[in-house]
Amino acid sequence: MAGAQGPTLPATAEEMEMDIELSRRGWGPSFEFAFDSERFSDKMLRIEIVSSGEVAGGSLPEPACHRQEKGTPVLRVKTIHINSAILSVRSPFFLKLFSNGMKESDQTHPTLRIADSEENALMEILSFMYSGKLTTTEPTLLLNILMAADKYEVLSCVSYCSQLLTRLPMTTESALLYLKHSCSISVPVEVERLVVAAKEFLAFKYEDVLEFKGELKNFPLAGIEAIFSSTGLHVRTEDDIYDFMLSWARARYPDLEERRKILSSSLLPLVRFSHMSRNGLQKVLLCTDDDIDHDQVNKCISEVLLHKAYPSHLYGDRAVDATTWQLEERDYLFKPVKLVAFDGPCPQVIAY
Repeated sequence: MAGAQGPTLPATAEEMEMDIELSRRGWGPSFEFAFDSERFSDKMLRIEIVSSGEVAGGSLPEPACHRQEKGTPVLRVKTIHINSAILSVRSPFFLKLFSNGMKESDQTHPTLRIADSEENALMEILSFMYSGKLTTTEPTLLLNILMAADKYEVLSCVSYCSQLLTRLPMTTESALLYLKHSCSISVPVEVERLVVAAKEFLAFKYEDVLEFKGELKNFPLAGIEAIFSSTGLHVRTEDDIYDFMLSWARARYPDLEERRKILSSSLLPLVRFSHMSRNGLQKVLLCTDDDIDHDQVNKCISEVLLHKAYPSHLYGDRAVDATTWQLEERDYLFKPVKLVAFDGPCPQVIAY
């Protein structure tokens, strides 16, 4: 390898910056010249591609002979020359594949079985482990590569994809896409930043809930949670938030048990009951609908009102942390009228 050509120069300043970042992380020299090269390889990787519906989603890929789907019909087979040393350094998954005593570790033709939806992502990852570069900047494809890199434990590729995605213009579609997926391994800081950026983008874009009420009805749960966790929402009253949660859940989850679970675990905790109107709270407390966990709601209302009425009697930091954000006031259009009555010197009322 000593006489081979060196790494190619980046085409843009952004690529150069990324290459510098990879070098800082200890990426080392590029072996792009050795990718799929018989001369610089010691094994031939056999990739068996099956239908996406035949492979259990979310599980870590395994060698084909160890998978339960061994009898699953193979759509096609792809082979690629690989250097086991390079792949082992870049990925703990491939290190285990080549050195842990598996049958494949002693073979010159180890086999992986993957879903057809993962084929392009896997090829990008294999190339990345040699060169430290990808061939796409399209958000959906980058996210697919990121998820596959997570499964194959190529942390450097996870970080690289996250950085690229963070630099791309955020859209509603891409933000919802980022929130939909999650990594199974220790999430790099870049992935966390990407998720936070997606949540902030949605909360800012849809802060005027009244204007986007129709569009929000089609949002997935992750998007609704991101938006309605924000304190900066423009709404008439907190009553509207509660009403929207109920109508959204009833439209999206027709099954009663599922809807009840979603409301209890994800949606109602986002409602800031301490800022609901008297009539709104009364409606909630008198509600007899089966999709509401009334014990949970009554307890939540009692706690936030007690904390609001007697802030000096909060018991312990944990109780404060659990309820403080629920006491924060959003940007309400209608402010509740507060009356203070005085007995003397003559009957009078001051309205705030």
